[in-house]
This record gives sequence, C-alpha cells and structure tokens, in this order.
Amino acid sequence: MRPVQLLDATRILLRGGRVLDPDHDFDAQADVLLVGDRVERISTSPIADSQALAVDCDGCLVTPGLIDPHVHLREPGAEHKETIRSGAEAAIAGGFTTVCCMPNTTPAIDLPSLVDFVQMRAREAGFARVFCVGAATVGREGRRLAPIGAMAKAGAVGFSDDGACVADPAVMHRVLLTCQSVDRVFMQHCQEPTMTEGAAMHAGVVSARLGLGGWPSVAEDLIVERDLRLNRAIGCRWHAQHLSSGDSVEILRRARREGARASGEASPHHLLLTHDACENYNTQAKMNPPLRTSADVEALRAGVADGTITVLATDHAPHTSSEKSRDFAAAPFGVVGLECALPLYAKALIDTGIIDWPRMIALMTIEPARLCGLDHLGLGKLAEGGPADLSVIEPGAEWTIDSALFRSLSRNCPFDGWRVRGRCRLTVVGGRAFRN
Repeated sequence: MRPVQLLDATRILLRGGRVLDPDHDFDAQADVLLVGDRVERISTSPIADSQALAVDCDGCLVTPGLIDPHVHLREPGAEHKETIRSGAEAAIAGGFTTVCCMPNTTPAIDLPSLVDFVQMRAREAGFARVFCVGAATVGREGRRLAPIGAMAKAGAVGFSDDGACVADPAVMHRVLLTCQSVDRVFMQHCQEPTMTEGAAMHAGVVSARLGLGGWPSVAEDLIVERDLRLNRAIGCRWHAQHLSSGDSVEILRRARREGARASGEASPHHLLLTHDACENYNTQAKMNPPLRTSADVEALRAGVADGTITVLATDHAPHTSSEKSRDFAAAPFGVVGLECALPLYAKALIDTGIIDWPRMIALMTIEPARLCGLDHLGLGKLAEGGPADLSVIEPGAEWTIDSALFRSLSRNCPFDGWRVRGRCRLTVVGGRAFRN
C-alpha cells in the first residue's frame, strides 16, 4: 500500500480534458484553472498561466469531484476495520472527494456531539470531505427518535438506521415527519426483519444447495411499499439504499411516476454479481442485502437506464480478514468498494450500453449532491467560482484490482483480481490535489 501523493501547488491548470458538468449539461474539451480552493476559470480556448502547475488531461474526463452518499467508516468503535482517516484516503484513491458516512458505529451516531466528532476527525485527516448521516432512532434500535433536529443543526446531511430497518410503522411515520420538518433525506435500509431472521443469502437454489438460511426479496419489497405509502401525505425526501430486488425497482418506478419524493441507489456488487458468487461458501460475496438473481441484476440496470435509480453508492463496508474467514453463516455482511467502484460501474453500465459517461458521472456527482443537500455548497458541480473539487478520470486505463494495495484497512473485496477499465488519476479536494 502506498499513500496518495499530495501535489505542492496552489495554482493548477488542467489542460485539454473532456470537461463534464452534469448540472449545466456542459460537455466540451476545455482547460480548467484552479486557484486556491476555487475554480478560477473554465475555457474552451487554451488558458495561459505560467505560474500554474500544468497537468496534461488529454484523453481524460475532468469532472466534479465524485460523491459517495453511503459508506461505513467504522469510527468510533471498530477502528481495526477502518478509520475516518483511512476511509477518507481510500475515497481519494478512488476519485471520491466527498463521502457520507453511516451511523452504525459503536456508539451509534445519534447525538450532535458524535456528528461533531466525525467532522473533526475528517478535518484532521485532510483527505476527502466527510459528512454524517445521523441515526434516526436512539442506538438505531427503532424505538425512540434520536435528536434529529439537533443533529441536523450540527451538520448531519441525512438520517438512517442503516444496517437496521426502522421496522415499526408508527416510529417510521414519526421519523418521516421529523425529517421533513428539518428538510433532510431519510435513507431506508429496506429489510423486513421478521422475514430475514437467520438468513445468510438470497433465498433460492444456491442457498438451498448450500444449506444456508434464505433471504427472500419480498422482505425488501414490503418495506419499500410500506414506506412510500406512509410518506404519501408527508412528502419527506425518502431514499432506498442498496436496492437488490427487481420488484422493489418497479415499486419505486411507479411511485416516482406518481410524483413521490422518492429515490434509490444501486451498488457495484448488485449490478455485477448474482447469488452464484456465494458458491463454495465464498464469504466475500456475503452482502446485505444479498446478491440475487440475474433477473434482478437486469432490473437494476434497467432502473438506472430509465432514471428510476438516480444514485450510485458503494455501501463501502470494511471487515477484517479474520472475520470474513469464519464460516458463511457467521461471517459479517459487506464489501469494500471505494477504490474500485468507478471501473466496476463502467463495466456494469457503460460497457453494456446502458448509459454513457456523462450520465454515469451525474449519478456519481450532482445526483448524490442533491440527495444530501450538498449542491447548495457547490459540490457535485464544476463551475467558475465554485469549490475546487474535481476528479480527473482516464476512462481507457486498464488495470487489475488488487485489494492488497488498497488504502482501506480492510480487504473484503469480491472483485480482487478482476481486470477493469477506467481509473481516477488526480483527485482535487478544496484545491488540494492528490495524484493516485
């Protein structure tokens, strides 16, 4: 593992790249001049600046900094798996300038002081920007509402009990009302818990052959349907995390057509893998929600294609090698994804002709920025006078995923050894440029 390299420059000139700004539908070959922490100029004519560090971006995409609204950084409480610092550096290595961390830490992020703690640790690290998604209920136990208003004032950009579903409909109703009152998105982990007790993977022929507890897709569908009905009269911004079921995509599609303030996200593993990856008790393929069928994969891709799914999110979930070495039923759910997500999305969505690069960049920049209210800070955009948060991507770069080289502290990656195409070469956060 080698650290990302910080370039010593306060003026940076990105020359001749294909500049994409999905917020303004800008797509042209251009130069971009960064001065300090702002974008000074974007020009389709060459920019002359002898004082700037010039970076040749020929053959590269110059985009707003990538944003991942769903990561697990494990701090506080499980720093042996990941810290805010290591996760923020892993984000930089993958081209992400901003990540939003989930509250399933120990203790859960259910107080303003814990939101402050995460923000302080992120500033100390000095890599990617880190924003908090606060717990919706105390201890993520689904019983009593956490101080949502106070956490929002402290900087929480959304709320979720991720890793657990808010299963009680009365509690869920109050959560939606409260999130609406503070204008924050609620992100639901869609899992009806009584249907998934003892489940280790998708309920199907593979789980039956392996003798493992099956997790039916309807356990996801029921929560999506229930929440959307609860939210009809409330109108809170509601977001389905890590969708895995094709039927859930259809439920969300219907709701959006009817005008619901609802959105959904897809992760690399659910766009590329099926439950067949769990054969031979491969714990690297143990996910929550689980990998499902090829029909579900196709339905997720179709949801991206028609705009039902508007966000790509890794669900970066670090675990130690010893934990993943347990037997399948006892091993933890999850996969690390920040450092290899970009080419995996490209493999699932661009190489298959589902969408093009400009749309994929939108799903990784302005769409998650709008979801979490970060667009008001200028994030997710590439505009003169805006923050100097950029990703310089070489779409044709071929490389082999090697989890041993990850900046993350964990190595639980089912894509280890895959040959992929597309890599971020330079990540700029607030004018600080890191060469990957």
